[in-house]
Amino acid sequence: MSNDDSSSVLDVAAGCDLVRVEIDARAEYVATVTIDRPEARNALNGQIRDELKRVFAAVADDESVRVVVLTGADEAKAFVAGADVKELRERGVVEQREASERPRVYEAVADCPKPVIARVNGHALGGGCELAQACDVRIARADAKLGQPEINLGLIPGGGGTQRLTRLVGPGQAMRLVLSGELVDATEAADIGLVEEAVAPDELDARVDDLARKMASKSPLALQRAKEAVQAASRLDLDAGLDYEKELFVGLFATEDKNEGIDAFFEDRAPEWQGR
Repeated sequence: MSNDDSSSVLDVAAGCDLVRVEIDARAEYVATVTIDRPEARNALNGQIRDELKRVFAAVADDESVRVVVLTGADEAKAFVAGADVKELRERGVVEQREASERPRVYEAVADCPKPVIARVNGHALGGGCELAQACDVRIARADAKLGQPEINLGLIPGGGGTQRLTRLVGPGQAMRLVLSGELVDATEAADIGLVEEAVAPDELDARVDDLARKMASKSPLALQRAKEAVQAASRLDLDAGLDYEKELFVGLFATEDKNEGIDAFFEDRAPEWQGR
C-alpha cells in the first residue's frame, strides 16, 4: 500500500504530540491508535481528547483503514488510568459544562463508522474505562483492572459510564461498580460482560492482531453496515430494529462488494473488496 493511501490519518497524527498512529503494523488495513502519555499513565487531558477526536475524524474518511485498534502506550502500564484529575479540580460548572458538550472523545470513538477494538493493556479506570466502553470490542490483559472510581472523588461517571456500562453489564452490576467505586480484574470483567475476553499478557497482541486481521479482511461496506445494525439494537425497539436491519441488508445488494463476495464464494477464492 502506498503512503498516499494512508496520508489522511497519518498526516493528522503527525501533528499530534500525545497520540500515535500506525497503519498495517498489525495487519493490512488496520490502524493502531496509541495514547502516549506514559508519565501520567495515559490519563486523558484536554490535549489527548482533542487529538483523538481529530484522529478518529480522519480515520472515518481514510480508505486505507478498515479497522482501528485503540490502546495505551505500554510504557505507562495502563490503557488509560482515568481523566486528568488536576484539570477536573480547576473547573467549575461553566467550564465543565463546556468540556462536556457533545460530541466528546467517547462519541468520536463510538460513532466511528469502522470497527474499533480496545486493546486494554493495563488499567482502564474512570474515563479510561468509559473510553474502552465506547469501543466495539474489548480484549484485555488478564491482570488489568477496570472500574468507575469517580464516586471516590464525590463525582459520578460523566463520559457515558452510567449508560454504556449499564448496557454492557446490566443495571445491577453497573450499580455495584458505580456506587462502590470497586475495581475488577479483567477476568471478572469478562465474566460480567465488561470486556469480551481476558487473555494472558503474552497473548494479548496475538489475539488482538488475529481479531483485527479477520475483521479487516471483510468488505468495508459490510463492516460499516454490520456495526450500524448491531449498535441500533440497544437504541431501538425490536420491530424498529428489525426494519432498520432489513434496510441496511437490502442496501448492500446495490454494491459491487456483494457480487464480488458471492462470486468469490462460488469460485472458491478470496474476495477482492473494492468498497463500492
